[in-house]
Amino acid sequence: MGSRGLLSRIAEGNGALAPPGDVVESIAEHLRALLNTRKGESVASPAFGILDLNDIVHTYPSAVPRMAQSIRTAIQDFEPRLKSVVVNHSPDPDDPTALRFDITAQLATRTRKGTVRFHTQMNPGGRVDLW
Repeated sequence: MGSRGLLSRIAEGNGALAPPGDVVESIAEHLRALLNTRKGESVASPAFGILDLNDIVHTYPSAVPRMAQSIRTAIQDFEPRLKSVVVNHSPDPDDPTALRFDITAQLATRTRKGTVRFHTQMNPGGRVDLW
């Protein structure tokens, strides 16, 4: 997490800038933090995070588009290095209740351009894995 921000680098004693090649991993790290935070948990920024699945799970399967929209909105609002964000539900044929989403976006950095893809899975308890 040392390359995420200035305060993280200072806390770790590493004030150096992250190498340009680490931008995708830096974004992935930030997305993990963003997607594992529920709206309202951050006092400094109450809009940071995504919907709590427990609040909408009772409407499953119609909750799937709401969760996809929540993920997309959070990324657009809090990850400026990505643009043209698309979030699609990726059903698991072996487990129809598993919530998986594919995220596709364009890098919006000065040092690197192109398309990036991430995959997520929501686990019991609300934890979101991202790879």
